[in-house]
Amino acid sequence: MLCFTLRLKPRKTGIAQWGEAPCALLKLRITGGKEESEFMSDIQGTVFNIQRYSIDDGPGIRTTVFVKGCPLRCPWCSNPESQNPRPELLYRYTSCTHCGTCVGTCPENAVAMDEAGELAIDREKCTVCGACVLVCPSKALNITGEVKTVDEVIKTVLRDEFYYEDGGGVTCSGGEILAQPEFATEIFRRCRERGIHTNADTSGYGSSEAFKEILQYSDLCYFDVKLLDPERHDEIIGVPLGRILDNMAVLAESGVKTVLRYPVVPGLNDDDANIDAIAGTVKKLGKQDDWLVNMLPYHRYGENKYASVGMVYPIPDVRDNTPENLDRVAARLENAGIRVEVSKLG
Repeated sequence: MLCFTLRLKPRKTGIAQWGEAPCALLKLRITGGKEESEFMSDIQGTVFNIQRYSIDDGPGIRTTVFVKGCPLRCPWCSNPESQNPRPELLYRYTSCTHCGTCVGTCPENAVAMDEAGELAIDREKCTVCGACVLVCPSKALNITGEVKTVDEVIKTVLRDEFYYEDGGGVTCSGGEILAQPEFATEIFRRCRERGIHTNADTSGYGSSEAFKEILQYSDLCYFDVKLLDPERHDEIIGVPLGRILDNMAVLAESGVKTVLRYPVVPGLNDDDANIDAIAGTVKKLGKQDDWLVNMLPYHRYGENKYASVGMVYPIPDVRDNTPENLDRVAARLENAGIRVEVSKLG
């Protein structure tokens, strides 16, 4: 058997804001006069978690690939470590014994003990070298985010391929997959080759052309719908609404099975005007009989994570949802002819 490898011209990186442009490899095998080709990808992306045996990110038992980096700043975000597109230092202050072992190891002097004996991290100086992580005896310090190739991700995905046969599959979530579109597309393309069900979980904020590419290999799409007033969306979510609405129209045209995910946050997006705008948009697209609106009750599960990445929880005074409030929102959507599902409260 003769085997050789060609390195083709560089392709665009799958990472939106960092990294070097990867190359594609084409491995040719010639056996007994028959030529076969195998496309291997070294497209890279930054991932902060690959969750196996997930049952909340689509039908069946799934593997969820969480990419790192999101341009939105939803104040109720339960994964603040997903927002920064680069790897970053994670500090679990509840695990820290304040021994000070980490302080002398940082080559940038980014780690110190303050006057109260608490660990202080200067994130402007921190280069995420990991020196402090290696010496921390209580594992209070860690690095969240790792650059991986598509091949590395697929290797993990295939460990649970047996479970996907009963209706499960692979979900790409975030962060925001449209911030790393080539990476997400290539993961889904490889899954499609193996007959693995794919679910694209997105806010819809990104390039429409990139979104179309991802949808080519998507069996399902979870599409967020948060606020449909342009001024309030810009103020609260931090990005313009127009691009998201454009991609919602792209999704409607694609014919991909869709679930709209509506996080119901008391006082921020559960008013009648926003509910009516969601219903009106679905009907305008002619998808009231096809699309399901999945209401996600606001929760505080991610509140303690904010301090671990040097952030402050933005909405400490927002009240919890009540069953009565969720019933009110669901009834208004249903009365407008929208199909609704309410996820469990708490």
